[in-house]
Amino acid sequence: MDKVSGRLTVFFEEPFWVGVFECISEEKLSVCKVIFGAEPKDYEVYEFVLKNYYRLRFSSAVATDVKETGRNPKRIQREVRKQVQNIRISTKSQQALKLQQEQLKIERKTLSREQREAEKQRQFELKQQKRKEKHRGR
Repeated sequence: MDKVSGRLTVFFEEPFWVGVFECISEEKLSVCKVIFGAEPKDYEVYEFVLKNYYRLRFSSAVATDVKETGRNPKRIQREVRKQVQNIRISTKSQQALKLQQEQLKIERKTLSREQREAEKQRQFELKQQKRKEKHRGR
């Protein structure tokens, strides 16, 4: 049975509060970045996760190594304290976000190009129709 783990990091990135969802599944890391705007309260973050988690668009998976951690509660507490003090997202997460950004940029470009060409074609057909109407003497 495969282990799936997730983590949400909320930090301030001038001028907004940002949340980074990291999901590790099958030794692959997927990331999603969410902009909260004003500083979110704990209950607002919890409510956001409950309502919108399945609508998030995660990046394509990036290979990562998964460390098997022990279950010592004091060690876990220390790690949590350390993570709270050091609010940085991992380099792998940044790479995954960059990859997602590039893919979305390519999608936007192709979509806008298709829309532009469709509009050109529509204009051309409209012009041709007007010419035909003039030619027929209408």
